[in-house]
Amino acid sequence: MKRKALFLDRDGVVNIDHGYVHEPRDCVFVDSIFDVVRSANHAGYAVVLITNQAGIGRGYFSLDQFQAFTRWMLSEFDQRQARIDQVYFCPHHPQFGLGEYLLACNCRKPQPGMLLQARDDLDLDMEASLMIGDKQSDLEAAARAGVGHRFLFTPRGAERVDLRPGLGVLIEELRELSPWFTQEQTAPTDVNGAPQPRLPTIQHS
Repeated sequence: MKRKALFLDRDGVVNIDHGYVHEPRDCVFVDSIFDVVRSANHAGYAVVLITNQAGIGRGYFSLDQFQAFTRWMLSEFDQRQARIDQVYFCPHHPQFGLGEYLLACNCRKPQPGMLLQARDDLDLDMEASLMIGDKQSDLEAAARAGVGHRFLFTPRGAERVDLRPGLGVLIEELRELSPWFTQEQTAPTDVNGAPQPRLPTIQHS
């Protein structure tokens, strides 16, 4: 039987996005992220991090620094009895990448490449899976990959986003999704109230 997945963007969902975070001292975890991941773990979901990391391609930090930071982040989850099963990252940028990283690839969100790779690697049921992102490009990538349930995390007090109808559902707190993993869910609605259609290795996709 195929497994369901909880897909997470990193910066802005797992940690507060201060801009190109790559050192533990700069990492502040988003409130309730550990609770949500634990809930997904207990429900048997694979938890998969899907992250654009153009800071590598731009030369702001190295691949080794990114991998070291990711190992540290995964250990922080492990210490809280929460588990991230797989990490996929894209280091490319189509305009500002340096050398081999100057590339219009199919893995940088909103392209679906990282999600499709996760689907194939982990044998995932994409229609039954969830994506939490903080940008519309996260949800666009998920929609293109066939992820059935898509949520745009916009914390209370943040600038409101004009979310395209049918693309996903706005949430203000991650804890809003914890009950998802403990009870049957009806089809979510989009921002206009209409039914939404159901459509730890660290891997460079």
